[in-house]
Amino acid sequence: MEEALELGEHLPQSFANANEQTYLEFLWSAFRTNYEAERYEFASLAFHLLYMSFVSFSIWQIRLARPEPFAMAMVGFRSEEEGSLMECESPFKFYDRLKESQIFRFLKLTGCNNQQVGEFAKFVKRRNKIAHPTGTMFFNDQAAIDQEIAEMMREVRNIEMHMQPVIGQLYKRFLRDSADPDEREYAVLEDEITANFVHRNYMSAADITFCQSFDIETLRDEPFHGAIEELHNAVTALYPREEDIEAAAQGGPI
Repeated sequence: MEEALELGEHLPQSFANANEQTYLEFLWSAFRTNYEAERYEFASLAFHLLYMSFVSFSIWQIRLARPEPFAMAMVGFRSEEEGSLMECESPFKFYDRLKESQIFRFLKLTGCNNQQVGEFAKFVKRRNKIAHPTGTMFFNDQAAIDQEIAEMMREVRNIEMHMQPVIGQLYKRFLRDSADPDEREYAVLEDEITANFVHRNYMSAADITFCQSFDIETLRDEPFHGAIEELHNAVTALYPREEDIEAAAQGGPI
């Protein structure tokens, strides 16, 4: 159970769409309830949907950061699918156009090879077996589902590692686009960060932690560098890292 909860660090911190947040909360509740009741088959289904949600958020971030390579990656799809994928207004809408296993091919835009993409997608086949009446229980005990969760979390970490350059692109774009105080959509920094960085890009705690390590000195020659530094510091203040919270509680430097 503890390792499963780590997935929450890789899911968005907040949502512009309340229905999406309600949906994820429902999945977490379904997973916890069934896991604790030892209904491991149903717990695995809920966790798989959480895993696939994580994948869809990652694909959304790739589309935002690298629209041209994303469009090129759709070569081979039907023409109506190509257009509709670029126009999806939510990460969850990808699955209206594609099969679950197809969505993983876009992770190749982060440098993943075919073997790695296959490892990420293998859980779809397992889930499909569980979702059909087979007369067989795939997860008969806690050890079995814990092993499945451990394997899935290993792939989550692998995807997150490959996604770091994408997250860096989105963060740098946000800092540049929001640098000019007169051009910001929101006058309050916290509102600008929440709406135009976290909401828009479906940023997770893991994503934000990575962004906090960004070297803003690389933007020293950018216009409004002082405002960029202020934005960067505000991101850390609004979403403090766990070690910073512990240091503050102990009276140490943050």
